[in-house]
Amino acid sequence: MPKRPALNRWRDCRHQMTLLYYDPIFMEHQTGDHPESPRRLLPIVRHLHFLGLDVACRRPSWEPASREQLALVHTPEYIDQVEQFAASGGGWLDPDTRLSHRSYEVACLASGAACDAASRLAVGEDKTAFCLLRPPGHHATEDQAMGFCLFNHVAVAARHAIKSRGMNRVLIVDFDVHHGNGTQDIFYGDPAVAYFSMHRDNFYPHTGAALETGTGAAVGTTKNLPITMGTSREEQRALFDRELTAFADHFQPDLIIASAGFDSHVDDPVGSLGLHTEDFAAIAKTLLRVATDHSDGRLLSVLEGGYNPEALSDSITLYLETLLEA
Repeated sequence: MPKRPALNRWRDCRHQMTLLYYDPIFMEHQTGDHPESPRRLLPIVRHLHFLGLDVACRRPSWEPASREQLALVHTPEYIDQVEQFAASGGGWLDPDTRLSHRSYEVACLASGAACDAASRLAVGEDKTAFCLLRPPGHHATEDQAMGFCLFNHVAVAARHAIKSRGMNRVLIVDFDVHHGNGTQDIFYGDPAVAYFSMHRDNFYPHTGAALETGTGAAVGTTKNLPITMGTSREEQRALFDRELTAFADHFQPDLIIASAGFDSHVDDPVGSLGLHTEDFAAIAKTLLRVATDHSDGRLLSVLEGGYNPEALSDSITLYLETLLEA
């Protein structure tokens, strides 16, 4: 279980800040009886408020991602498809991915949060940011929804940081239990964006083999670390720390974006790799150290998976505490 800070502890630590993005509209992506539902976020929001973590963070206002920003990653035809499908009332866009009437609006605001955070970190407004959003994004390819994902928020933010904010090299680090096939596909031939993923082996979407390393000028900018079910927590943490450190040392990123999935938690009903709540603090510490070494501390975290509301709330609380303590 995560440590429980005394109530109001963070209200007295205004010098310790991170950017926190959340809007109630994220609840309006209605999916019915589905693992990826509004039930994921409400316990987190309540818990962060109870502990005073929300007011310890800076809460920026932001705009939805523009069509031009989305088109940095997704085809215009696909953007139109999502917009029109939602406008018609929604339904199942693929066997796993359901939309409601406001889902396009919600997904645009989610991608906009990631872009706004990248912009603020790029100009030095803060060092760290956490986007508490839904739907997730890392399975979305340039022209296809899948795995609960509509738009690939981390991919849009990475391209935005390079095209508009002067970043030369962006490293995306994905620790969701599922491999981010969409993110990998989008950047597989792009040497400016590196992709590192630690995920469960032989698991949905059945991509992310260790031999997948990029193509053309981008060979070596993809690093997959598939983990066999049953691997100890200690070994997973050590592998993540060692392999990410070496990969980042080679790539030398200007910005690190984390696809922060918490569904490798032992109690997650959709994934699980046996990790406990406190393991996500260790992951955050590794990310912060790598960011300090290579990107002037710039670390943007974007929520992906995590489908046990209580475990997700506890894990995000400890992860966010770790950012604030940096």
